[in-house]
Amino acid sequence: MNAGSCFTSRPTAAEKVRAAFANYAGPLLLLALMVLVVLAIVREASAGYRWQWYRVPRYIGRFTENGFAPGPLLLGLGVTLKLAAASMGIAISAGLTAALCRLSASPPARLLGTSYVEIIRNTPLLLQLFMVYFAFAPLFGLSPFFSASLALGLFEGAYLAEIFRAGLISVPTDQWEAAFSLGFGTGGALRSVVLPQAFGKILPPFISQIVALIKDTALVSAIAVQDLTMRARDVISDTFMSFEIWLVTALVYLILTSSADVLAAFLDKKTTKAGE
Repeated sequence: MNAGSCFTSRPTAAEKVRAAFANYAGPLLLLALMVLVVLAIVREASAGYRWQWYRVPRYIGRFTENGFAPGPLLLGLGVTLKLAAASMGIAISAGLTAALCRLSASPPARLLGTSYVEIIRNTPLLLQLFMVYFAFAPLFGLSPFFSASLALGLFEGAYLAEIFRAGLISVPTDQWEAAFSLGFGTGGALRSVVLPQAFGKILPPFISQIVALIKDTALVSAIAVQDLTMRARDVISDTFMSFEIWLVTALVYLILTSSADVLAAFLDKKTTKAGE
């Protein structure tokens, strides 16, 4: 046997470029087509419209004698990011709790987990925002920001519950038994043995849910939270620059969701390599 046949040759730079092009050519062409369609629609809809792009930067931010002063759009972006982080923390807690309830041997726990998932997933998010803000917030003195975080977190948690449940079910039961035989309790087995194995299968849909959460934050402007969408509406009402501000706002959301997709691809690659 030839000694060289025992080794796998590394791909050349040209082969890497061709492989990357083959993987990304379709999405890039689709993105380019979408951009052309959007530009065509905007061009037709804005016929006779006087573009004022030179006025947009001041609503993003500007430098003054005292340093950089963020504009309303940048301030709204900060609120959106804080809202997404707070909501995701609530969603992970609620989702994992509901998933464990649905997998519990206790009938009341299963009923509670199932009821939560089914009720939340089968009612509109906007209605849930109104219920929390107008019904529960006055009773408990909740701020609009916390009300929005709670409603978004519970809504996304219902979807994460099914993602977590599917990931936990995918781990063989003998892994639980092995953990118990080593002296782990239920919590220790879940934390140290089961969840690390389920992580790789949970990750892709989990990141997709983060993307959905970022987009869903745009609805909180309905309850007077000064997020990016609310700030954009305020700027438009003052300047009448509808096309410019909405296009910039859409671009910001696209950057946020695309960043989450890139992070998902990176973590998925790391997880795949670790499992090999």
